[in-house]
Amino acid sequence: MRGTGETPGPAGATTASPKRKRRRLPVVLAVCVLLAGCGLVAGGYYFDSVPTPSDLKLPESTTVFYADGRTPMAKLGAQNRTIVPYDQMNDSAKQAIVAAEDRTFWTNRGIDFKGVLRAAWANVSGGQRQGASTLTQQYARIAADLRGVTYSRKLREAVIAWKLDDAYTKEEILGFYLNTVPFGRGAYGIEAAAQTYFGKTVRRDAPPERQLTQAEAMVLCAMVKQPEADPADPEGTPGYDPRRNALAKQNSIDRWNYIRDGMVKLGYLTSQQAADLAYPDTVRPIDKDAGRSDLDRPTGLVVNHVLAELRGTEPFRGKPDEVIRDGGYRIVTTIDKRVQDAAEAAADIRRDTAPRAVRGQPRNWQAALVAVEPGTGRVLGYYGGDKGSGADYAGWYSDEDGQARGFGQHPPGSSFKVYDLAAAVRDGISVKERSDSPDTKEFPASGRTKGSAAGPIRNAERAPCQPDCALWEATVASLNVTYFELTERLGTDKVIEMARQAGVESMWETVRGNPRPQRVDLRSDPADEVAKRFSTEVGIGQYGITVQDHANGMATFAAGGKRADAHFVRSVSKDDEEVWTEQLRTTDLGLDREAVDQLDWTLRRVRAAKLDNGWDSAGKTGTWQAGKSTTQNVHTWMVGWTGALASAVWLGTTDGKPLRTSDGSYDVYGSTGAAPIWRQFMTKATEAMKLDPGKYRFGEPKFPGDTPEPTASAPPPSTAAPTPSDSPSPSPTPSSPSPSPEPTGRPTSRPTLTPTLPPPPTITPTRTRGPR
Repeated sequence: MRGTGETPGPAGATTASPKRKRRRLPVVLAVCVLLAGCGLVAGGYYFDSVPTPSDLKLPESTTVFYADGRTPMAKLGAQNRTIVPYDQMNDSAKQAIVAAEDRTFWTNRGIDFKGVLRAAWANVSGGQRQGASTLTQQYARIAADLRGVTYSRKLREAVIAWKLDDAYTKEEILGFYLNTVPFGRGAYGIEAAAQTYFGKTVRRDAPPERQLTQAEAMVLCAMVKQPEADPADPEGTPGYDPRRNALAKQNSIDRWNYIRDGMVKLGYLTSQQAADLAYPDTVRPIDKDAGRSDLDRPTGLVVNHVLAELRGTEPFRGKPDEVIRDGGYRIVTTIDKRVQDAAEAAADIRRDTAPRAVRGQPRNWQAALVAVEPGTGRVLGYYGGDKGSGADYAGWYSDEDGQARGFGQHPPGSSFKVYDLAAAVRDGISVKERSDSPDTKEFPASGRTKGSAAGPIRNAERAPCQPDCALWEATVASLNVTYFELTERLGTDKVIEMARQAGVESMWETVRGNPRPQRVDLRSDPADEVAKRFSTEVGIGQYGITVQDHANGMATFAAGGKRADAHFVRSVSKDDEEVWTEQLRTTDLGLDREAVDQLDWTLRRVRAAKLDNGWDSAGKTGTWQAGKSTTQNVHTWMVGWTGALASAVWLGTTDGKPLRTSDGSYDVYGSTGAAPIWRQFMTKATEAMKLDPGKYRFGEPKFPGDTPEPTASAPPPSTAAPTPSDSPSPSPTPSSPSPSPEPTGRPTSRPTLTPTLPPPPTITPTRTRGPR
């Protein structure tokens, strides 16, 4: 409804805004002439079905939020539009746009009758097409999404403008216009334009130095005449953006002078004020990413995964990314700001917040960290590198063209033994069962003998229990001989199937004649078929997997053997309507309570997994050697969980060279490289989540049917004798992250979640050799 307030007109005069009766004859005559000229007899269609401002759907930038739904993570889209109510705008743009585009705005009836009649007469007489429009008509054209200068468009424009002028005040119409008109560089509306071109705002409640000035508003309003360069002749017809080229700047200056003259004629400026006004040379350079922000931060990699995930959902399947970026959506991710802050503080080893053990190391050192919520699969924290536009060392994703992107696969070494152990306890093998565990052992069935090229299997470390060790002791000491024998006993298919069911969806196989390992989708074929592509060495971590998949596997064990697919999107909405929401379902791995308790009991005895903040925790280190070297390592891992949070950390090199410290030492292992990062992260993240560790205690196993031990019972986690591969390193801790919603604990079983991503093409990994 038309309001009753007063609106500033020319020379400061005011015009009353209650609804007034107007003569309709000029409009009717114009419409009739146009209808006759176009041969349109169904004129009533235009009167009945033209869109009004409430129907307006212009491209809007999409905003990606953290899990709290309030904290922005990034802004997407070529179109940047921010709505500012008319009464919250300062007067600079209001006056400049009237002087630039429609100097009779405050007194006209919404339609340029003479212009409409000229267009009609030109149509009848065969003359040149006409196009003059009022601000109301221009807004009508935008509202109806009309393109080109056609007679039917001109008619519809006039009718919509007529209806707009009847239903809304001049202030409302000017507000509609200023919030929707394109200014170029992807900026829609005056607020987006002020931010894009000058880094300012039109809000009158902002500090004066932050508000758009009169001279700056005139530069922006000059651009409305031609917001973008003519694609057919961008140099010769560049428009009015002064940073595009010299001709465009001169166009801008000429138009700016025209607007200044209009400001004087309308009484917005005195002649002296106009003479004192200078054309501003502070327009920002053209930025191709204007309207898209925060994509070059570490969370820019999260956005890549978000887009890849959404391409597989029903609302966006088969559609270009512009549908998402320019759709004005609210995407709420699974990323918990508190957890993400802790992840970046620990895993970005260039920061002074990283653990002392990994700070100040050579530039080719690189870490990656992924944290997953047990029972939901929500990725709570993701660090794959310090730039969203750079390499992703934590995982891979498919881009818009279906091409795989990312460098996140690395041989997991002994950290993969968690899956062997889980497969064993599921089969009823007790962790107290003892086996022959010498320093070296031949395995003829797997081709590992003294006469073979690879030779027998060797332990990287020694343990006090050797040569007769219980499975839990061999786990703590990371004995390769024990685990290679366990893999032979179980069968590679059972180990691979356990890893796949837990969350490892991809593994990279070595193909003869191909220097680059090839990705295998573990979901593509039955486990016994997939297993034919891998050797028994799978049990000691020879084949590459991603940090993200490994973290999801740990989350499955943290949830008591209930697997949920790792994902990055919680919900997508638009205009307060839900477009898509996460599907939380779990699959039961078949681990009974005793098996889960034995798994927790064993892995909490790994010294590197102990947290000093009261939480029960379990984990496993891993190291992979460089080539055939027994002294140099190229990949180190630490993976593990509490009942509320699971994570995986990889520390390696970007060029595949051995990890060498800044002082020249090659003594870098899972326990001294990745483990300090993992412990710092888990300590700070669990503290920031503000959960009660008492609600997430591990159970105690009963060990039914186990054989008596000749040695003393297992020491508690805090006093378990460390081995070189599991010895801890001290590390400082960063400041606490900011709050956001709490995750849940161990969930109940739900149906299987169907994967959303298609198998990708081959990804090039780093080539490596031996395990620890």
